[in-house]
Amino acid sequence: MENKEKEPLFSAKNIKLMTNPLGQDNPITVQVLGICSALAVTVKMKPALVMAVSVMIVVALSNLIIAAMRKQIPGRIRIIVQLVVIATLVIIVDQFLKAFAFDVSKQLSVFVGLIITNCILMGRLEAFAMANDPWPSFLDGIGNGAGYGMILVIVSFFRELLGSGSIMGYPVFEKIGLYKTGYENNGMMIVPPMALITVGIIIWVHRSRNKNLQETR
Repeated sequence: MENKEKEPLFSAKNIKLMTNPLGQDNPITVQVLGICSALAVTVKMKPALVMAVSVMIVVALSNLIIAAMRKQIPGRIRIIVQLVVIATLVIIVDQFLKAFAFDVSKQLSVFVGLIITNCILMGRLEAFAMANDPWPSFLDGIGNGAGYGMILVIVSFFRELLGSGSIMGYPVFEKIGLYKTGYENNGMMIVPPMALITVGIIIWVHRSRNKNLQETR
């Protein structure tokens, strides 16, 4: 009996699992998942970046754990098992932030805990981890977490820059003397509806550049 050659850890197929969610299969712009976080944590770049990294870690590790356990999980209780794994990881991340980044943890408030309800997590566990091996599932989690985080960072960049005149707390507009010309910060950018509008613009730009995503009548 011939031994089947093992697929390289970073084969073209596995690399696509990480890169596709950054563009063609982005969970926010294509699947429209995880929009609530875009509304809640994107007023400033720093909390948005921390949330992005937190979600990526939770998605990747939960995918890995569920994929490793998938053959031992009874079908009737798979959702409960998935939620337990996600909740445990979220608690660990939340406690880590409180211990090492308390200021950011305060800014994120309850939204770290709400990672548990993020549609991206359950979507990837059901659609991928329950049907694939641990390593590809781990890469899929990294890719989708990074794709989600990328949109958060883009939205927070424009909201903080135009709404507060700063980037990561650094007063950009003040340093370049823009306020002396009569410019004032756009207060609309820091209210939640502008996050949704900004995400909508990103989705529109993304779909206009990818014809296969455009709906035909």
